[in-house]
Amino acid sequence: MSEQPADERHDWGKTSGDTEETRFLVGPGHRSSELRFAWGVFTELIRGFRRLHFVGPCVTVFGSARYGVDHPHYALTREVGRALGRAGFTVITGGGPGLMEAANRGARDVGAGSIGCNIVLPVEQQPNPFLDAWVTFRHFFVRKLMLAKYSYAFVAVPGGYGTLDELFEVAVLIQTGKMTDFPIVLVGVSYWQPLVDYLRDKLVRAGTIDPADVDRILLTDSPAEAVALIRHRALDNFGLTYGPKARPRWWLFER
Repeated sequence: MSEQPADERHDWGKTSGDTEETRFLVGPGHRSSELRFAWGVFTELIRGFRRLHFVGPCVTVFGSARYGVDHPHYALTREVGRALGRAGFTVITGGGPGLMEAANRGARDVGAGSIGCNIVLPVEQQPNPFLDAWVTFRHFFVRKLMLAKYSYAFVAVPGGYGTLDELFEVAVLIQTGKMTDFPIVLVGVSYWQPLVDYLRDKLVRAGTIDPADVDRILLTDSPAEAVALIRHRALDNFGLTYGPKARPRWWLFER
């Protein structure tokens, strides 16, 4: 089954109005406006840190917002969420519809934590109804930082530019040693196999990446296989325990 026909899709990423981001990204601006922008980023970071500090051991699921509940990828992603939840992980996604919703819904099915890092878009993205908590961000790079910072592993189900952006940012952080060698799992063999083949046949052969950069990626159709790897690496390699979580402190205004 293909994605929605073009005439039924949202006009993703397009806007007819002026925004803070478009003004910032055209080049140097007035010093005062850039200071305000930097302060806004700082406050957004602090809000994300405070909100997500207590959600427990997380696995991030990246995926498309465009697949509906009747699509096979939705059912597969929902099972990924269930499997992660049964293994004791909190599922964290971009908080939107489609496959993000499916992962959160799967976590909710088994009583596991379900968190969203939502984003303000020109075509408004509303948090999906299967979230225990969420934070809404204005800036993609802050949102991506939160999705990376609080996760022990990363699962990519079928998606588009946004999913690829998130996936390869994590891959670069691991490749360059900025992030510990957490698992990267691609769920959906028929969807992701051409990408893995391209990485191995083109980039590895050209010498622009190493074979290990591809070998660390698990490609599977099995949520159970994906979660078995994640659980093994998190518990054995990184020493994750399911002991007491950090508790909010009233004197830091965290309750």
